[in-house]
Amino acid sequence: MELKWLLYVTLLALGTLAAQAHDMDEDNDGDDVVDIEDDLDDGIEEVEESKSETSSPPPAPKVTYKPPVPTGEVYFAESFDKGTLDGWILSRAKKDDTDDEIAKYDGKWEVQDMKDTKLPGDKGLVLVTRAKHHAISSKLSKPFVFDTKPLIIQYEVNFQNGIECGGAYVKLLSKTPELNLDQFHDKTPYTIMFGPDKCGEDYKLHFIFRHKNPKTGKYEEKHAKRPDADLKTYFTDKKTHLYTLVLNPDNSFEILVDQTVVNSGNLLNDMTPPVNPPREIEDPNDQKPEDWDERPKIPDPDAVKPDDWDEDAPAKIADENAVKPEGWLDDEPEYVADPDAEKPEDWDEDMDGEWEAPQIANPKCEAAPGCGTWQRPMIDNPNYKGKWKPPMIDNVNYQGIWKPRKIPNPDFFEDLEPFKMTPFTAVGLELWSMTSDIFFDNFIICTERAVADDWASDGWGLKKAADGAAEPGVVGQMMAAAEERPWLWVVYILTVALPVFLVVLFCCSGKKQPSAAEYKKTDAPQPDVMDDEKEEDKDKGDKEEEEEEEANEDKLGSDADLGSASQEEEEEEEDRKAASEEEETVNRSPRNRKPRKD
Repeated sequence: MELKWLLYVTLLALGTLAAQAHDMDEDNDGDDVVDIEDDLDDGIEEVEESKSETSSPPPAPKVTYKPPVPTGEVYFAESFDKGTLDGWILSRAKKDDTDDEIAKYDGKWEVQDMKDTKLPGDKGLVLVTRAKHHAISSKLSKPFVFDTKPLIIQYEVNFQNGIECGGAYVKLLSKTPELNLDQFHDKTPYTIMFGPDKCGEDYKLHFIFRHKNPKTGKYEEKHAKRPDADLKTYFTDKKTHLYTLVLNPDNSFEILVDQTVVNSGNLLNDMTPPVNPPREIEDPNDQKPEDWDERPKIPDPDAVKPDDWDEDAPAKIADENAVKPEGWLDDEPEYVADPDAEKPEDWDEDMDGEWEAPQIANPKCEAAPGCGTWQRPMIDNPNYKGKWKPPMIDNVNYQGIWKPRKIPNPDFFEDLEPFKMTPFTAVGLELWSMTSDIFFDNFIICTERAVADDWASDGWGLKKAADGAAEPGVVGQMMAAAEERPWLWVVYILTVALPVFLVVLFCCSGKKQPSAAEYKKTDAPQPDVMDDEKEEDKDKGDKEEEEEEEANEDKLGSDADLGSASQEEEEEEEDRKAASEEEETVNRSPRNRKPRKD
C-alpha cells in the first residue's frame, strides 16, 4: 500500500513539472530553454547528461557519390554532375495570347546541389524562380523511332519547397523540320508528355501522347486514365522520387514511381478519347418526327374533378379551440423606446432627421405570456386538397426516347499500332510554377529495362540509401527532440512509469487475506472452514427436515391403518350381535318349541 501511494505521489509531481515546463516553453516560444532546464529536478538533468554520453546514436555511415554511367545503349542520359548546362538550350520564345510582361520564357535554370543533400557532389537541374515561364531543352544522341523496341523514359524530381501550383513533366519533342529549340514554347509539337503536375488539391501524373489521324493528318492528344494510387505523398514529402514510363510495342504501358507500378494499361483501350473512332455515328441530318411521342405517362383524359374538391381552401386555418393565455397584456407593445437612451450631442436634426430612442424589449412582457394583440395560432387545414390534377396513366402512343439513326462514320479508321508514334529528337521542360527550387536529375531514355534499372540504382538508389543512412532511428529522434525541448524527458519518464504504476495498482490493490497463523493466534475460524461449517449445518438441517417429513408421513399412514382396522372390528361386532339376536328370536317362537314329556 505504501509503495502504491509513493508511486502515485511521484507521478503527480512529475506531471506537475511537465505541465509547468511545457507552459514555460510555449510562453517563451522556445527562446529561453535555460529557464525550463532550471525548473526540472537535478535528477532529470543528471539523466540527460548521462544519456547524451551513453545513448547518443552512432554516426551515420557515409555514402560516397559516384556519377551514374549507362550500362547499355541510350538515346539520352544526363546527370548534371559536370556542374554546367552544356548541351542544354534555354528558350528565348514568347507565349502567344499572353501579356508581354509574363509572356517571356525568362525563368532561370541552374545546376546546383540539392538542399540538405546527403551526397556531396551530386548535382541536378534546378528551376530557380517562381511565377515565371521556364523552358529548356536538349537534343538526343539520335532520334528515337518507334519500331520493335520499347521506349523507356526515366528521371528524378524533388519538390524541395513543396509545390503549390506547377508541374515537373517532360516533353519529348517531335522530329519536324520546323523544330528550333531556341524558340521552344508551349505550342512546340511533342510526341509524349510525361510527369507529375499539381494545382490546388489536384495531384496528377500525366501520360499524354499525340496521335496522328491517318485520314486527316491532324494530331489529337490522348490522355491515360488517372492512377488509382494516392499521389499526394510524392508532392509533399520533399524527397527525391523516380518517375518511369515504359511503352511496349504491343501497345501496353506502365507508369512507375520509385520503381513501383502506379498505373498501367493499353494504348487501344485505356486512353481518352479512344485512339480509334467508332465505326458508326449518329446521323447529324436526322430529325425527330413531329408526331413522335416520348411521354411514357399522360394525364387521364377521362378523369373528372370530384364535386367536393375545393381548390380554394387554404392550407392553414386559425385554431378555433385555442384560448388566449391568462395574463396576456393586450395593451402593452412588445417593444418600447429605451428610457435611458439620450440623444447624441452631435445629432443634427436637419441632417439626421428627428431623433428617436432605440427600441428595446418591453420589460412588462418578461413576466407575462405575451404582449400585443393576441391572435389564434394557425394549424393545418384538414379540408385542404390543393389544386386538382387528373391521375397519370400509361401512354398507349408512347414510342420511346427518340435517337437519330446510325450511319457509317466517314472519318472511321483503325490503327492497331498506336505505339508507332511520331519520332522525337529532343527532350524539353516547359513549365510554369508558383514554387521555386524544383530539382531534376538523372534523365535517361533507352530501350532496355535493365539499363534503366542500373541507372536508377546508381542514381536514385544511392540517394535513397544516403537518406536512409542519415535518418536517425526512433531512439535518436527522441533524443534529438528532448535536446530541443528538455521537458520531453519528463514525458518519457511518465511514459515508462505509467505502465509500471498501473501494473502495481491492479496487482497489489486487492484486500490482503489473513494468514493461517493469524487465525491460529486468535482462534477465529478460517474463511474456508467457516464456509464448510455453514454448508454442513445447512445440509444437516435439510436432512433433519426430510426425516421429520418422512416420520409424519409414516405416522399419518399408521393412523389411517389403525382407523380402518377398528372400523372393520366394529362392523364384525355388530354382525355378531345381529346374528345372536336373530337366533334368540327363533328359539322363542312356539313352533320351534319341543313337546314336554310327561
